[in-house]
Amino acid sequence: FCSQQEHAYPADELMPLTCRGRVRGQEPSRGDVDDALGKLVYTGTEHLLTVVFQVLNKTKEFEEAVKKVIKDVNLDNDIVVSVFETNIRVLGGLLGGHSVAIMLKEKGEYMQWYNGELLHMAKELGYKLLPAFNTTSGLPYPRVNLKFGVRHPEARTGTETDTCTACAGTLILEFAALSRFTGTSIFEEYARKALDFIWEKRQRSSNLVGVTINIHTGDWVRKDSGVGAGIDSYYEYLLKAYVLLGDDSFLERFNTHYDAIMRYISQPPLLLDVHIHKPMLNARTWMDSLLAFFPGLQVLKGDIRPAIETHEMLYQVIKKHNFLPEAFTTDFRVHWAQHPLRPEFAESTYFLYKATGDPYYLEVGKTLIENLNKYARVPCGFAAMKDVRTGSHEDRMDSFFLAEMFKYLYLLFADKEDMIFDIEDYIFTTEAHLLPLWLSTTNQTISKKNTSTEYTELDDSNFDWTCPNTQILFPNDPMFAQSIREPLKNVVDKSCPRGISRAEESLGSGPKPPLRARDFMASNPEHLEILKKMGVSLIHLKDGRVQLVQHAVQAASSLDAEDGLRFMQEMIELSSQQQKEQQLPPRAVQIVSHPFFGRVVLTAGPAQFGMDLSKHKAGTRGFVATIKPYNGCSEITNPEAVKEKIALMQRGQCMFAEKARNIQKAGAIGGIVIDDNEGSSSDTAPLFQMAGDGKNTDDITIPMLFLFNKEGNIILDAIREYEAVEVLLSDKAKDRATIFKGKMIPNYIIDSNLDMENMDQKSSESDSHKPNSEEAPSDSQDAGAVSEEPEGGGESSAVGDPDPLSPASTASASISMAEEDPHTSGSAEASAPEPACTPGDSQPQEQNTQTEATSKAHWDSKVQPMESILADWNEDIEAFEMMEKDEL
Repeated sequence: FCSQQEHAYPADELMPLTCRGRVRGQEPSRGDVDDALGKLVYTGTEHLLTVVFQVLNKTKEFEEAVKKVIKDVNLDNDIVVSVFETNIRVLGGLLGGHSVAIMLKEKGEYMQWYNGELLHMAKELGYKLLPAFNTTSGLPYPRVNLKFGVRHPEARTGTETDTCTACAGTLILEFAALSRFTGTSIFEEYARKALDFIWEKRQRSSNLVGVTINIHTGDWVRKDSGVGAGIDSYYEYLLKAYVLLGDDSFLERFNTHYDAIMRYISQPPLLLDVHIHKPMLNARTWMDSLLAFFPGLQVLKGDIRPAIETHEMLYQVIKKHNFLPEAFTTDFRVHWAQHPLRPEFAESTYFLYKATGDPYYLEVGKTLIENLNKYARVPCGFAAMKDVRTGSHEDRMDSFFLAEMFKYLYLLFADKEDMIFDIEDYIFTTEAHLLPLWLSTTNQTISKKNTSTEYTELDDSNFDWTCPNTQILFPNDPMFAQSIREPLKNVVDKSCPRGISRAEESLGSGPKPPLRARDFMASNPEHLEILKKMGVSLIHLKDGRVQLVQHAVQAASSLDAEDGLRFMQEMIELSSQQQKEQQLPPRAVQIVSHPFFGRVVLTAGPAQFGMDLSKHKAGTRGFVATIKPYNGCSEITNPEAVKEKIALMQRGQCMFAEKARNIQKAGAIGGIVIDDNEGSSSDTAPLFQMAGDGKNTDDITIPMLFLFNKEGNIILDAIREYEAVEVLLSDKAKDRATIFKGKMIPNYIIDSNLDMENMDQKSSESDSHKPNSEEAPSDSQDAGAVSEEPEGGGESSAVGDPDPLSPASTASASISMAEEDPHTSGSAEASAPEPACTPGDSQPQEQNTQTEATSKAHWDSKVQPMESILADWNEDIEAFEMMEKDEL
């Protein structure tokens, strides 16, 4: 702080390597990071309370800091700032400073001259932030000009459409405190309206919120959800708003979200982002450092065990890299190497020590201080780490470092008698500014209960209507926390239990693990019993996959817990290796027989064994036959029906490779496994690859594909209707000219192909009667094109639509394309023109009608209007493109 005063004041931040202040516009732009700088003397404003803690009886320092802020902070700058950062740093700092100033004044020794100057400044700043809320939704613009607002011609902002959930949802504490201090209710009203809107826009089936939202429409722009960057303080402020304001609705909302977090995001000790519409599907394989605040929030909520687990995991990462990397992978490797001296881990350490009384957390704090002094301290302050692996520095010391890091570290080691006031009478904002709890009964003009909002009924005794009492919930027994930490002490360190090689096993050196990942079979009861003993539980997901989760505390003994940890590490490595080595794109099942003629294309999952369809461009074509027994797990009893055909079988009861061997022995030329999970669809579940059985699968030479239940039923329905159904198994959908090469092509298909290519009238009349497919133009943009998505792995076929088509409507859309009227268009592409009919079109149409009258009469009853089909397909395509953008 002294360096900032000496070298940087009145600049917002100190540059500790060059010993000068960072003034916006005079230093090279850092993009959005500089939106936090507003020429508002951030460091001085944020540091007010820290001065009180650290100088203790020297509160004269606090008085001088207040006088400097009053004298030097100018709120009327023509500069664009972040609404979020300005609120939590400057407005929060002013209100926190005001809280301490009036407390000291009441004690009668200091601040006797103070007359609410900081509060007047806070109110002025609050009014300057209000123009950002001028949206139909009530969500604020992410940026505002302090002088001109948002929509003024000189504002240079107001064109943004998106904001992060935390940016819009982290206002209620400061705005409500400002309203309660001043008696002006508008600030609290605006902050509540923003929170209400986010709550209403949550994903109703998962009760999760996305990272980024459109401030005008309320549509989720980024649909991944976690507890880290972009969302973190939204959850924090819901719980703390209840603590500060006493409004039950905030606790109800928090509990609803918390239940979803623990159900989907929490994978102890990890916290992994998921998709809000598919919460069982992880959105990424790394975690960002901002989630380190969450154990502290869990302490406030009263859920101590997962808080200890996650905190311990983070501490192990810090011990490995000296600091918490900005992001790290699930196997604890560095993903983003920067560390801007973030305080969230110190915050959680403080709260865990408060909750448990375990001196272990004092040792953690000591480690943090030693690492700061050893690796980050420079002559003019503390420098952010540019790369935790190399120890290189960045010329940066954010204001939150002084406002939060040293405050929490001081409080961690301070005794109660060291404090000049009772810290329990205050609540921390997300930037560690203190707001007094007596605000809950002051100037209360807002209704406490939002009776129009529905909440999820939660069967959880932990969701009480009171704040947790640390003396009751967490006995000051150090062994309580230690018993939870113990199984995690080696989770990151290089001394992790390593797998024993086969050679070592054969030599008998070292204990033999009870179960190896490579040997595990989910259908083996003995294996499941071993997993239970090791604290590993098996979860069957709705999409048919199996998830393994270990809770070390549930293991029979510490040795069993260690075996379980080793098993999970092996399983992760095995899965990762298989994905890297055998990542295959989705395949296609194309129905080529009458009346589909290649127009229906079903997205299929590949197999890691058998014929590689990407190397056999022609694919495998044949009629389909249902095998007996239908599960294919024993010798086929109807080989005469399967020989030289593509076998249909049901998933389950045995390994995929076993099914493939049985149908291959019966003479099948290919196989299609249909999911036994009723209603499953590639629209709503990620595709996966059919794995082998852990043995050599070179003996399997036929192609094998996997269809979800909805897609499989389309083939089964076609068999029931037409008996003889021919399909093409290929790496991607083929155009019909290729499919029918050398074969008689139905006339109306040729017609539609010609229309698709917009050939001239003469060529159209001539070619429409030629049966030779080589002379007919190819229709490469037919219905099958929808399934020809980018080859990006097993998930590329999953359409990221919030409200995917129902199985019935999707199937109907696919089938109706097969009987599309050639007079309308031969293409399923929305942008294709609709050419006028030519006189020559009528003859082949009449012939076709005569030969297909019976079947067509039935199928016409299933046909949707063309406009409806194209609208559905366009919606799916747009959703897929949005999902692809999100993934990128």
